[in-house]
Amino acid sequence: MRRALAVCTLLAGAAVAVFLLSLAVGSVGLSPSEVWHALFGLTDVSGKHGAADQTAAAIVRELRLPRAAAAFACGGLLALSGALMQVLLRNPLAEPYVLGVSGGAATGALLAMLALAPLWTVQAGAAGGALMSMVLVATLARRDLLHPQVQGGHHEAGSRLLLTGVILAAGWGAVITLILSIAPEARLRGMLFWLTGDLGGTASYGLALGTLVLALLLTLPMARALNVMLLGETVARSLGVRVGRVRLSAYLVASLAIAASITTAGSIGFVGLVVPHLVRLAWGNDQRLLLPAAALLGGTLLMAADLIARTAIAPAQLPVGVITALLGVPTFLFLLLRRPR
Repeated sequence: MRRALAVCTLLAGAAVAVFLLSLAVGSVGLSPSEVWHALFGLTDVSGKHGAADQTAAAIVRELRLPRAAAAFACGGLLALSGALMQVLLRNPLAEPYVLGVSGGAATGALLAMLALAPLWTVQAGAAGGALMSMVLVATLARRDLLHPQVQGGHHEAGSRLLLTGVILAAGWGAVITLILSIAPEARLRGMLFWLTGDLGGTASYGLALGTLVLALLLTLPMARALNVMLLGETVARSLGVRVGRVRLSAYLVASLAIAASITTAGSIGFVGLVVPHLVRLAWGNDQRLLLPAAALLGGTLLMAADLIARTAIAPAQLPVGVITALLGVPTFLFLLLRRPR
């Protein structure tokens, strides 16, 4: 417990440092005192805000603070859902989008964009599509989700659950391609930015941040059961773990986390795949430590990636998903090379 507290404190400190850096750095640089004044509304000696203070406050509160907070929340949600999926599917290559939830969200969002709907409708379409995919997968693979079959006497594989998600994702991919094919050229750029992940239009972070807190509160009590399930569902069942309930709970929490992240920032890749492996490599596979540490590290990495995305070619911006992919590919290859045979 003391080790877990030390690791989480270290990661929380790193998250705060990157968060403050995200508030200060950009096309308009701000000093630490300007950031402090902007955050806490301090006044100058005369008791009135100067024009420079008001400008700094607008930059921080209206642009950088929502974006940095949304990046932290979405990164934490993706890393947490990735860790849960890897336990649920007993597959180290599992990632948040493997069960087709992102495809459903993308379809709903792109349909709203195609209809020139307002931003809240795009977010509602993404949330509705993600929840539809979640329900479809849970319904079609409910037997495999709740009662996994034993294979080879000791290993249980969620093959039907995985195959159902993969097939559903392929179907959503075909629909997405169709939408992109018929979309007017003027709307393609926005659609492609959304598909690769974009925090540029983020104005609200409450949903993602609240979902992250709720997801952690729901998963941490399951951590001991998830540790036992790593030994196999048969062993877990013999030790008194209610495997079906734990699997269903993990699936629902992971899916809701993915839905909240996609609704806020679009599809951002590699965070949910790479971050759990980085935590395992550094601190082991104890889910009591891995789950909160993955959430903190995922949020920190996505904030750093977003900082790079909006400053690398300033004043223009890159999709944050491009940065996470560029960082994630070599990192994952490094992890594969270090993995013992």
